[in-house]
Order: sequence, then C-alpha cells, then structure tokens
Amino acid sequence: MKPTLLITAMLLATGLATTANAQTLKKIADSNKMTVSYREASVPFSYLIGSSKSVGFSVELTEAIIDDVRKKVKKPNLEVAYMPVTSQNRIPLLVNGTYDLECGSTTNNSIRAKDVTFAINHFYTGTRLLAKKSSGVKNYADLAKKTVVSTTGTTNSQVIRKYNTDKKLDMQIILGKDHDDSLLLVENDRAVAFAMDDILLFGLMANSKNPASLEVVGDALQVEPYACMLRKDDPEFKKLVDGTITRLIKTGEFTRLYTKWFMSPIPPKGVNLNLPMAAELKANLKDLSDKPAL
Repeated sequence: MKPTLLITAMLLATGLATTANAQTLKKIADSNKMTVSYREASVPFSYLIGSSKSVGFSVELTEAIIDDVRKKVKKPNLEVAYMPVTSQNRIPLLVNGTYDLECGSTTNNSIRAKDVTFAINHFYTGTRLLAKKSSGVKNYADLAKKTVVSTTGTTNSQVIRKYNTDKKLDMQIILGKDHDDSLLLVENDRAVAFAMDDILLFGLMANSKNPASLEVVGDALQVEPYACMLRKDDPEFKKLVDGTITRLIKTGEFTRLYTKWFMSPIPPKGVNLNLPMAAELKANLKDLSDKPAL
C-alpha cells in the first residue's frame, strides 16, 4: 500500500474507533452496565452523607437520566455503578471511557468543550470567597500578599490566578485536592480565603464544623453555567440527556428539585441554603441552552 493510502486508512480507522467508542448507549446496551460519577463534597449538587451514599440536586438529575437510559436500551434491570471523581480526574476518566456520565458541579466552558460535550445548562454561579469572619477579608483587595486556596482542576483556580496577576496582589495561591481539603486549609488558618463557586461555598459553610465562624464575601468575578458532561461526538446520547432535562423542566419537576435542594433544609444537618433561582437559570428554563462560558 502506498504511504499516502496507508496514512489515510490509519486515519479512517482511528476515526471509526473514536466514533465507536463514543456510542455510549450501544456500549451500555452491550454490557448491560452504566457507570455514572458523583462528587464527594459538592454540596448541594453531589456529596456524600455517611460513608458511601451520594445525594444532591445533580444526583437526582443523574437518576432521572438513568431511568431514561433503561427505557431507551430496553433493559429494566440495567446494572448501574457509581464512581467518585474529583475536579482533576473527572474529564480524563470520562474521555477514556471509565465512566459514562458526569452530573456534578462542572462548569460548561469552551476550553473543556474541546474534550467533552455538555448537556443543557442547569445552574449558574460565580467565583467568590469563603473566609473566617475574624480574618477581616471582605473583598479581593484584602487578599494582597496573603495565602488563598482554590481546588485543583477547577476554573476558579484559573480565575483567581489571572485576577492575582492582573491586579498585582502578590497572593500566594495554593490548591486543595478537593473542596473539603480547601475548606480545611481555611479552618486551620493555612489560607485566609477559599476561592470557589459561590453556591459550593454556601454548601460547604452550611455543613462545616463551625458555620457561624465563616462567611461568603467578595464580588462574583464571573458567571458560569454548570451542565452534565458527556463524551464528544455522541449526538444520540446527548439527545437523550438533553431530553431528560427538558422533560424535567417542562413538567415542573426541575423546579421542584431546585426547591428541595436550594430552598429547603438539606441533609445531613438540615440547613436551608435559601438560594432563589438566578435570573440566568430562569431564562434558561425557557431557552434550554447549552451555551458555554467564555
């Protein structure tokens, strides 16, 4: 075979393999198994209570999608495996096929869209700061020459680094391996503030050892959407996931779930985050957009 023909054949084979690997519904049907992820500390989206049970708003979205997958592949006894992921490994493990669906607290942005596909946006948030009330931190200017933590693999760590450079604040930025680890660094005074999506900060604060000692402060640096994450080049599975979220929105079930997790007492401590829907989310209940952040 001529070199050019050989290269063409290899490229075609690679493309076919990629396409085959991306067909999530066929993979699930053939194996009679679906693997979904959960987060261990993304309150109130996906988090653990006890040692192994994950709960939250995104967990319930996941369960609704699983039900629709069962119907689509006609396997009522479909085996479902639940896998913990972190901010750092959630994308590579999805891309390589280790699991099939991530509904957690993942920002839908253009950079990530090079590697994965996102469903309809289901939440909007922005980077703010969690600090001890006794720290004197009220906004970003108060962080000059101080230690600030964010979580590895998050867009927030990038946002706070850029802000630090642009404003010449000379902050020392350290990274926690997960949100609980980042919170602990503030509680133990190894960092004066934790930069993260405001909703996650409210959730972490509510379930912390001493909520009264903490507060969420600072302006929101940007508004970003959350969305469920799927492998690329799999329009059939995206259509199913988008269809589930659309159905939940149109039947009012989405609003009921929002009220349950953001406007009512939640486990384990029965704290009410009391966070009404953002204007961006209300608009997207009509628009049903999967538009990414910049």
